[in-house]
Formats: sequence, structure tokens, C-alpha cells
Amino acid sequence: MECDEKLLRFRQAHLNPFNKQPGQGQHDQEAGDDLSCRDSLLGLSHGDPGFQCSERVMDLGLAEDHFSRPVGLFLASDIQQLRQAIEECKQVILELPEHSERQKDAVVRLIHLRLKLQELKDPSEDEPNIRVLLEHRFYKEKSKSVKQTCDKCNAIIWGLIQTWYTCTGCYYRCHSKCLNLITKPCVRSKVSHQAEYELSICPETGLDSQDYRCAECRAPISLRGVPSEARQCDYTGLYYCGNCHWNDLAIIPARVIHNWDFEPRKVSRCSMRYLALMVSRPVLKLREINPLLFNYVEELVEIRLRQDILLMKPYFITCKEAMEARLLLQLQDRQHFVENDEMYSLQDLVDIQAGRLSCSLTEIHTLFAKHIKLDCERCQAKGFVCELCKEGDVLFPFDSHTSVCTDCSAVFHRDCYYDNSTTCPRCARLSLRKQSLFRGPSAEEQA
Repeated sequence: MECDEKLLRFRQAHLNPFNKQPGQGQHDQEAGDDLSCRDSLLGLSHGDPGFQCSERVMDLGLAEDHFSRPVGLFLASDIQQLRQAIEECKQVILELPEHSERQKDAVVRLIHLRLKLQELKDPSEDEPNIRVLLEHRFYKEKSKSVKQTCDKCNAIIWGLIQTWYTCTGCYYRCHSKCLNLITKPCVRSKVSHQAEYELSICPETGLDSQDYRCAECRAPISLRGVPSEARQCDYTGLYYCGNCHWNDLAIIPARVIHNWDFEPRKVSRCSMRYLALMVSRPVLKLREINPLLFNYVEELVEIRLRQDILLMKPYFITCKEAMEARLLLQLQDRQHFVENDEMYSLQDLVDIQAGRLSCSLTEIHTLFAKHIKLDCERCQAKGFVCELCKEGDVLFPFDSHTSVCTDCSAVFHRDCYYDNSTTCPRCARLSLRKQSLFRGPSAEEQA
């Protein structure tokens, strides 16, 4: 009890900077200079690297709980005193020897003082879990340890003491106090309504067309950096300020399609989020945009297996075993591969260039062909026999040595199909059958 009372008197008399008594200078005067005064306020001591008294561990920054809610309301004077203590702590850090224990202790106290100041400026009030603004759907985050940066004010989000939100659509992060300052709509709405890329390479129009202002927040910018540096987005060709352009790197779709160039370029934050949401969307029709690309890029020619997969699809959707095994889910990340063979996503092109897509398609193609030719009797029964030579094994339209009639979808050996100058036997047979059906009723009527 006596020790606790002594500790309480010590803190009340010496260590509370907000209730500083007029007579509290005796301990500071013993040090003899201004540095000693600041050290006394911030809990530092001269001489030994350690503290002069065991009770000094209760000094400001260690004794007080800076992460708890303050009791009652704080006045503006409290914030002013904290700012004064922070400035004095900065000065002490600069005057102390580098890498010394006393300087490290002062840095710890500076961090605690800043956290306390931030808590007073942005108190943690009861915030709603969901906020909807400009088509953003913000959810309040519960993570306290992950370090994030606010996309609006470009400041660090201290999750331990600050409330922050994340948009579930475009992953826009910001403080709760910055929500009402957001002016940019959610990028996902643009992706949903108008999913297309800018296909011109860095379509720059110049700063004068932007009135020397940021393309997003309209802040004044210039190439000389006064009042703010102008940073160009390689995707849109527009110029942005430092708050809207963080020098993020992204692959530019126009450079990939026209130059097969996958080098990441600097883009704005808005373009970064848009490209991230669009990367897996199949919106690129390469044969229309740049048909010559298939003549110069060998990797694109290897993706002809997409056509075989489309020919295998009718077998699977009519096969009970294939539906139960869910074989088509092997391409669940690329559903457009079982819908057409023309559309590509930017992620497809990236994987083609890296060689990942060719290996993946080869494995899936082998699995599909094994089911149709070997494992499933129903699928085997849907094979074809070449009606031109009437020899050989059962043929399937996805075999590499076959050709398919464009009219009746009959399958033949490739050599037999091109060597035969007559019409397709199946087409001729179907034609005769149709003629007999039309002749039959007329003959009965004449009789």
C-alpha cells in the first residue's frame, strides 16, 4: 500500500503534462539546461542510458494507456498540449546521440503521443457496418493489425484506433471521416455497364486540354511540380496529381494487342482498379482487332485446342456420367472457352505469353478426350465411321487427322475428304430422303 501511494503521488506531482503545477520546475532545474527540461517532460534522463528511478517506467507514453477511450470530453487545449509535447519530443530526438537507447526510448514516446493525438482528432464512434455512396458499397473493416493506406487522403489507416471501410466492388479503402469527401463513383459500375478497354496506346491530349488540373480531383498540376507534380497514366493518357496517381504498375491492354508488350507501366489509382476488375473479363476479339497477331505470335497458334473443346462440349452435355463428374468445371475459371473460340481476356493473353495456358489446356484436352474415347461407352457410340473409305477406327470431330462436313457435321479422314471430288455421302443420302418424303404424299394422291 505504501508503495502504491508513493507511486500515485509521484505521477500526480511530476508525470501529468496536462495538470502541470506552477511549482513543477524543481526537478527540471536540477538538470541545468533546456534539454533537461524536455527530458523531464518526456521521461528521459541524463547520464546513464537507463532511467534514474524505477518509477520512471510509468512516464508518459508507457504509464498511460493511449489506446483506451478517453474519459469525458477533451478540450482543444489537450490537443494543443499534445502537439507541443510532440514537437519537444522531436527536438529531443534530434539532439540525442544516434542509435542510443535514450533516442530509441524517445522515438517510442513520440509514436505513442502521435497515436494519442490521432485518437483525439478522430474518436472511434459507433459507425454503421454498411455505407452506400456513389454506387460504392462500403463495409466496415474489423481488422486492426493490417496496415493500409486511405485512397482519399493518402494517409495511413491506423486500424487499431481508427474506423475504416472497404468497397466490396472496387476495393476502395478510406477512413470513416473521408467517406463524405469521395467524389469518384465505384469503378465496378463502369465495368458492369460498359466493359471495354481503351485500345489506343497512351492517347495523350496534353495538359492544356485538362486546364492544367488533375483529371480526377481537379487539383492544379504542372510538369515542373509546382504546385503539384503532374503524373501521366499510361492507360488513359491523362495527367493526375500525386494523390490520385501513386505510380502503380499495370499491364496495358493496348500495348499487348498491338505490340505483344507485357511490360507494366505507371497508371493512376482509378485505372489500376479498373484494370484489376477487367483482367478476367473476355472482351477482346483478337481476330477483329489485330488479325496479323496470329501470324507473328506462335503461342497464339498453340491455343487451337479451344476449337477442339468446343467440339467436345455436345458430348458432355448429353452424357450423364460427364454431368455427374462435372468435367466442364475444369474450365470454370475460363467459361468463355466452352462458349466460343474468339473472345480472350487480358489474363488469357498474360498466361499465353508465360506458357501457363498452353500446358493447362493440354491437360484438360487429354482428360476430355480420354472420357469420350475410352471411359464412356455412350460417348464412344456417338463416333463416326468414314463413309468414303469405310476403313479405320471410330472417328471424332476433334481428332487431328479428321475433317468435318460443314453442312451435316459428318466426320471423315482428312485425306479421304479432300481427295473425294464428289459431294458428301451423308449429305446426298439426306437429300434423297427429303425428296422421297415430298414424293410420297403426291404419289398416294394420284393413286
